[in-house]
Amino acid sequence: MSKRKLNRRQQWRIEKIQKEREERARKRAQSAEESAEQALEEGHLGPEQTGLVIANYGTQVLIEGESDPVLRQRCHLRANIDTLVTGDRVAWNPAVGESGGGYGVVGARLQRHSELQRPDRYGDLKTVAANIDRIVIVIAPYPEPFANAIDRYLVAAESTGIHPVLLLNKTDLIDDRNRAALEELLAPYPGLGYPILRLSTKTSEGLPELLDTLAQGTSVFVGQSGVGKSSLVNALLPGAGARTGALSEATQKGTHTTTAAELFHLPSGGDLIDSPGIREFGLWHMDEQSLLEGFVEFRPFIGHCRFRDCRHQGEPGCAINEALARGDISERRMHSFLHLRNSLESEN
Repeated sequence: MSKRKLNRRQQWRIEKIQKEREERARKRAQSAEESAEQALEEGHLGPEQTGLVIANYGTQVLIEGESDPVLRQRCHLRANIDTLVTGDRVAWNPAVGESGGGYGVVGARLQRHSELQRPDRYGDLKTVAANIDRIVIVIAPYPEPFANAIDRYLVAAESTGIHPVLLLNKTDLIDDRNRAALEELLAPYPGLGYPILRLSTKTSEGLPELLDTLAQGTSVFVGQSGVGKSSLVNALLPGAGARTGALSEATQKGTHTTTAAELFHLPSGGDLIDSPGIREFGLWHMDEQSLLEGFVEFRPFIGHCRFRDCRHQGEPGCAINEALARGDISERRMHSFLHLRNSLESEN
């Protein structure tokens, strides 16, 4: 479907609104930078140390001390610092004494080992969380899962270099009507290197296995609406929903209580970054080469087709189709690839 063309007045109005937003954001950032520089000059800060961004409030972030997790402070950002997101590791100076106003200062962002991105309202890719080790793709008997949707999430995870795990949630809803179809749907994935966990928050079946998986590193949950991601977060962290407001009250800074994402420490080990925007993570602005590489079993055959512009749809000398004929690639995964490629082409 083609995009609706805007007339000149509509285009002018959109550009005007965007410029006004950018100017407001610039002024907020400038004010925060001035506060950071003032705190540094007045000497109200302790020695520099490393910390972790556990929540983002726009022009300020909430930092947790890496060597002292009890130490948590809102911080201003120094001028010219790279954009920060939840999960970032930083170099920062905590505030000391009452004269500093309780605000620390972030001086630098440390190197990231992974990024999770999604497009903003203008179509530009925006990082929403950093240093994630695991993407847990949540499905459930209802709404009915489909191979194309699962493969879409797997390809998106592969494109980030972040390890994906499949989680079949709401196992208490499995019965004789859907059991065979679910098993058939999930059968190919362990052989491709994708573990499958099974869980019911109602019966607690599978909860120890999930906690063991999450105990190392930082994880996020993704999946379509209705599969129970919020229930999972609540089961793992009963107090998560109220944390942002509580943190704001505790630091006596009652404004900016919403965040793009929050990082929670799981009681049994590991961290969980959660936000509605992250849960809707999917394929964004991916080209065909990245899509091909996102299907792990395709990788040995990429670049070996007779023709450089091969579409993998019956052309002579197609290495992908030869692998399909030998059984190295399943018909179902090949169908998913073609479906996703057609979807991306229609979106672009």
